[in-house]
Amino acid sequence: MHADHREAPVLDALAAYKEKGELAFTPPGHKQARGADPAVRAVLGDAVFFGDLLAIGGLDDRRQTSGVLRRAEELMADAVHAEHTFFSTCGSSLSVKAAMLSVAAPGRKLLIGRDAHKSVVAGLILCGVDPVWVEPQWDTERHLAHPPSAEAYERAFDRHPDACGALVTSPTPYGSAADLRAIAEVCHRRSRPLVVDEAWGAHLPFHPDLPSWAMDAGADVCVTSIHKMGSGLEQGSVFHLQGDLVDHDTLASRADLLGTTSPSVLLYAGIDGWRRQMVMEGHTLLSGALDLAAEVRQRIEEIDGMHVNGSEDFCGPGKAAEFDPLPVIIDVSDLGDHRRISAQFTHADDRKTADRLLDALRDLSGQAPGLGHGPEVMVPGPDELRPDQACAPRDAYFAATEDVPAERAAGRVAAEMMTPYPPGIPAVLPGERLTEPLLRYLRTGVAAGMNVPDAADPALRTVRVCKEGEGTEA
Repeated sequence: MHADHREAPVLDALAAYKEKGELAFTPPGHKQARGADPAVRAVLGDAVFFGDLLAIGGLDDRRQTSGVLRRAEELMADAVHAEHTFFSTCGSSLSVKAAMLSVAAPGRKLLIGRDAHKSVVAGLILCGVDPVWVEPQWDTERHLAHPPSAEAYERAFDRHPDACGALVTSPTPYGSAADLRAIAEVCHRRSRPLVVDEAWGAHLPFHPDLPSWAMDAGADVCVTSIHKMGSGLEQGSVFHLQGDLVDHDTLASRADLLGTTSPSVLLYAGIDGWRRQMVMEGHTLLSGALDLAAEVRQRIEEIDGMHVNGSEDFCGPGKAAEFDPLPVIIDVSDLGDHRRISAQFTHADDRKTADRLLDALRDLSGQAPGLGHGPEVMVPGPDELRPDQACAPRDAYFAATEDVPAERAAGRVAAEMMTPYPPGIPAVLPGERLTEPLLRYLRTGVAAGMNVPDAADPALRTVRVCKEGEGTEA
């Protein structure tokens, strides 16, 4: 395929549709904004509705196609050095599930870093894959996890040679990245595929001063969110494929099985336009973002009570292999608060947005002495943070359950996820045996303002557990 990255096939198709003045007697029912509520039009603007079209007849999806989406996906694959690319309008939560289902099947094993996002756990519940958890590298001083090491995956494969493949999350929301080349080598030596949940790494292919891009590092499937560090719309995601360890048609089928039958052309257009922007201007835009982030980091370091974590904090033996400086992670524990503030910089930021952030941080530092200490959150050490897995997540989730008072839940098998948000990494999974340190951490966290939205009782006064006699098979 000749790749002319000045093209934006979906955007061009939208422009052509508007130019032709076609009249549709199909969904969506607002009919190019004419039927939308005036108050909604006043807030959203008509341009949103003009771009909200049925994805057929030239604006296409994969099943009814005149080649527009396929061409846009081919251009994206070329831009990021992949062999194939799939667009998703259901976020990376769908994309990572499609990848998991393409590598493993119900009852089969998959090595997964225990710092995986809740969407990975949702995939395990839906498809019945048996997880083999690989421990991340725990920074006991800063109470955060870096991606698991290649050696940890090596040991997991040695214990479970029947595992179908491996999944790693890199980079983390803190910007710490795994040694993907080494992990890929561990997998490929056994002819097993590596899936990388790179939701926070959409920008990585477009600048050499950023951590290694999964496709360049040898991953077989890579999932990325265009809306996180790119400039696509929320729910815009892509997943990329290379090599022959994961079948193309199987991956396409799994994505179709999970995806919506009413994909958003708006999201396709956002993904398509972002690819063109990055290929044409990405290096310049990201150079500006990196320079701005470096300056902001230095200026925050001068504020009393604040420390900005950098590569010297996050990288090295027992920590991350690489570091993305655009997530600006600010330790504020010296001000009496629990831990840290995360400020994500992208190519959209400029001097004005940086100055507003700095003004707010200086104000926080100045006001802190009069605020008093924040509520204490009882964070367990790594040895207490990982409960035993009594049964598979799917079995516990679909078991007969009961809600018990949290103070009586220790020792019981959880039937739900308990996921502090952000960043969305479950502290407790269905099938894990609850411990007092974990419950204390979550309850003190909620009392301090932590959000645990997926629990049946987000206040954690009660906890949903498997009924006695269920969910206890190892």
